[in-house]
Amino acid sequence: MLLNRKQSGKRWHLRPDGAPKVTGQLQYLTDMTLPDMIHGRVLRSEYPHARILSIDTSEAEALEGVYAVLTSKDVPGLNRFGIATPDQPVFCEDIVRYVGDAIAAVAADSPERAALALDAIRVEYEELTPLNSTDAALAPGAPELHEHGPGNVLHRTEIKRGDAEQAFATCDHIVTETYYTPRQMHAYMETEGGLFVPDEEGRLNVYAATQHGYKDRMQLARIISCPEEDIRVVSSPIGGSFGGKDELNVQPYGALLALRCGRPVKMHNSRKESVRAGLKRHPMKIEMQTGMSREGIIQAHRVRITADTGAYATLGAPVLNFCTEHCLGPYAIPHVDVEGVSVYTNNGLSGEFRGFGGNQAIFAMEGQMDRLAEIMNMDPWEFRRRNMREKNDPGPLNQRILVTDGLSQVWEALDRSELWQKHLSPPADPSLPPWIKRGVGAAIAMHGAGLGYGIPDPAGGRLSLNNEGKIEVAFSYEEFGQGLIATLEIMLCDLFQCSTSDLSIIIGDTDRVPHSGSSTASRSTTMAWMALQRLQTPFRSRVLAVASEMSGVPADELVTGPDGVWRKVQLPAESSEVESESGFVVSYAELVTQGEADEWIFDTKFDYPTTPDNVVGGHYLYTYAAVAAEVEVNTLTGETKLLDTRHVVAAGPVINPMGFIGQIEGGSVMALGFTLTEDAVMQDSRYVTTNLDTYLIPTIQDIHTNLEVEAIEDLPEGDAFGPRGIGEIGSVALAPAITAAIHQATGVWVNRLPVPREQLVRPLNVPLQEGVSPS
Repeated sequence: MLLNRKQSGKRWHLRPDGAPKVTGQLQYLTDMTLPDMIHGRVLRSEYPHARILSIDTSEAEALEGVYAVLTSKDVPGLNRFGIATPDQPVFCEDIVRYVGDAIAAVAADSPERAALALDAIRVEYEELTPLNSTDAALAPGAPELHEHGPGNVLHRTEIKRGDAEQAFATCDHIVTETYYTPRQMHAYMETEGGLFVPDEEGRLNVYAATQHGYKDRMQLARIISCPEEDIRVVSSPIGGSFGGKDELNVQPYGALLALRCGRPVKMHNSRKESVRAGLKRHPMKIEMQTGMSREGIIQAHRVRITADTGAYATLGAPVLNFCTEHCLGPYAIPHVDVEGVSVYTNNGLSGEFRGFGGNQAIFAMEGQMDRLAEIMNMDPWEFRRRNMREKNDPGPLNQRILVTDGLSQVWEALDRSELWQKHLSPPADPSLPPWIKRGVGAAIAMHGAGLGYGIPDPAGGRLSLNNEGKIEVAFSYEEFGQGLIATLEIMLCDLFQCSTSDLSIIIGDTDRVPHSGSSTASRSTTMAWMALQRLQTPFRSRVLAVASEMSGVPADELVTGPDGVWRKVQLPAESSEVESESGFVVSYAELVTQGEADEWIFDTKFDYPTTPDNVVGGHYLYTYAAVAAEVEVNTLTGETKLLDTRHVVAAGPVINPMGFIGQIEGGSVMALGFTLTEDAVMQDSRYVTTNLDTYLIPTIQDIHTNLEVEAIEDLPEGDAFGPRGIGEIGSVALAPAITAAIHQATGVWVNRLPVPREQLVRPLNVPLQEGVSPS
């Protein structure tokens, strides 16, 4: 199905939050206020690496309008957080490890007074030399940033299969390249923040953006030393996340200050503080060596991945696992030697980010494929087909995966696309000056969904008929711009043939929803669909049985519909008229008055599907995408413009066409920044780019209007997993497609992102030989 914004029909569903968002009426969590609230701020380290000699808060505490000044001694429970490895201090006790480290927090009657209080805190440091690169951190004798060691290694991975060393010795052609990827910002519009409200019963209400409310609740309970049930986390709506709010940020400080003061505390990071303290995409160095036979069949693949995780773990280990899994691409390679290492440094924190390590791996692997194809003088798309895995082959980690035709389907669909066919003979445009060059490139991706084997990945949901007579669904997922609420509306309307006015959708509130797992890893749509498949039959059976009792109409003659239960409409073969017995029977509001309230509540719990093999990190469900891109390169300035793209995505049935297109468009724009402009540069472990005025996010001027999305909805007969999430698949393959297009346009092989403009500039009177990179 070719999706476009002109598509119409009952499945083209407008977002219920669309109008409030574009008119500015929607209240995000950071918009919330209360009459008696006070304001919290955090004092962060002046240095990327230093020893704390003393902290004097007396002057700040004496200021009028200051209600609390907290340091590490004021944390009643665990003075650490981290979604997987709790190694980041809430407040540093004796060592600071990056410029975002928290030293103290204050609460005052105004933001200005809170800022004055921060200035009044006196901290004496002994500055230490920062480990400003992975090389420095791994060097012999480098100081260890954490006691748990060994050295400054957070995590190591490997894949060993066959005998790569011997296979390389027999290869006819070998390509060796090192790829570098940037430290990218999430750049969400709503920076980190929220409102923290203690109530009269001693509970803490947290209104703060997160992608996993139950995980936040667990971490906060450890910090403030209370039962988890004493904390309520409300986590929707969110003004963007992309993984960056999956980890705690302001929550520990807002919670501690609110409990100390007994009043609501508002926290909201400035953009500068968000840049300084927030997560970024892991910058990586990926060294690859790939060998093939004279027939163009890949025989051996050696990879060394080095990821800069920054000062603390966050999800650095799972990100490296994912990158390691995906650095083989969707290819059948008999001899594999892959090693990865995630390294602690004194640089900014790296963590969860849309694509989760797949972006870096796919950029490198697809770059290898294009280089190998050129050596063979073979069409790069045909070269990929020659080396692609078969659908029944095991996954990259030699694990069993769910069998689909998605990979071959996206390859074939892109192969016949008009855009990709242009690469065979790029049309000459005589109106263009000679320094403007155009090219077309393509890339393919196989991207795992879910958290992967070995990581707890619970799912579930609740379906009920509530007291207002609404069909209510409850999940612990969050709405952070991806269109989840619209998708849930479509699912429910399709299941029960009801209208949106019959629905109540509850998400992102730990007091009101079951534990459904996190809104990460492209899992929410699949998990919601699977939950509703489990819940629809018992719910419908209950509804129809009670309606039958109330009306005297047999249950097998009843169906759910708008406003309530209807008698089935029967159309006799000899007539187009509806039988007189058909029609409205009973409303949902009348139904719910029958029986006890809990008789109308249905719950389900299950786990996200994982590989049957015990392969840690290995995925069972994959989505597939192929991307073609046309670029225009100005060889006088080095500027690259993206002119046209086509995405082909195999992710099962399209539930929400508007949301599907929006996700692919959004992921594509984020990938465009990753490829051409975005890099949160650090010098001596300090951000050079401290705000968005010098950080080049693609704007509307950079985003071409000709973007086509083709959705392949086929799934094998009996597939029980339904629609796959597509929040990430649109972001992972565009970078190598663009760099392949740059190569066709200029002859330059790009191995570093964002693409260095100086690499594409050449004097007018010096022709560039095909395939040769300028010095």
